[in-house]
Amino acid sequence: MLPLICIDVDGTLVGSSHVPTEAVWHAAAAATARGQHLALSTARGAFGPTLEYARRLDPDGWHVFHNGGALLHTGSGEIRGSKVADEVVSAASDIADAHGWLIEFYSADDYTVETENKIAADHAALMGVPLVSRTRDTLQSEIVRVQFVVPIEIATMVYAEMSAQDAVVVGATSPVQPGVVFVSCTRPGVSKGAAISRIAKEMSISIDDVMMVGDGDNDIEALGAVGHGVAMANAVPDAKAAASYEVAHVDADGLVEALELSTTLAVTAT
Repeated sequence: MLPLICIDVDGTLVGSSHVPTEAVWHAAAAATARGQHLALSTARGAFGPTLEYARRLDPDGWHVFHNGGALLHTGSGEIRGSKVADEVVSAASDIADAHGWLIEFYSADDYTVETENKIAADHAALMGVPLVSRTRDTLQSEIVRVQFVVPIEIATMVYAEMSAQDAVVVGATSPVQPGVVFVSCTRPGVSKGAAISRIAKEMSISIDDVMMVGDGDNDIEALGAVGHGVAMANAVPDAKAAASYEVAHVDADGLVEALELSTTLAVTAT
């Protein structure tokens, strides 16, 4: 039985129903009851329903937010963030303004957006928070992630515009907001895989004994970094290629299958 399972949110924990199913919560409760640790590993921020998901999965453990841009311990409230360079934040803002693209700025536990269009409103609804237009200088702590929220067909343009910046740029999608891509920009060296490695080390668990369950482009590195990468049936092709296992679609409770799989896998010899 594996001791640590890391779980993506959109497309893995949450499908088209917008919330985790009762079957998923039942399987998660069974996992914690048998002594396994469940850690959220998401591009989302540590606020709203997403933070509640983390607390329900493990109320006294580390969780990964902002694609690794911030770690939060649900027991102590400690946050370990990785600040995005000011020049990257400014460049991204200028690029968004020049093209009329929606851009969001995130601290570990808050976010700002200055545009009140349909994409912005739909994304706020996805995150379970009210849409309030305000400038990034109203954030109370450092910016750990910048995110463009654009139609999928524009994603390659965003990557091209940000390619000259000293940042990790990676995209993700959600079945809750189809047709849109979330392009996150974080500090160099930041990733879900790196953050999961930090958590595993903190818990004295070998990375070879960790499972990661995901579906998106921003999960690919983590799926390959852990000992047991699990791709959802709805995962992008590169995520499936990086994983060692594949389970059912998110809307068919594939995460339940992954949690059951974790009980059959042996830890490495010490």
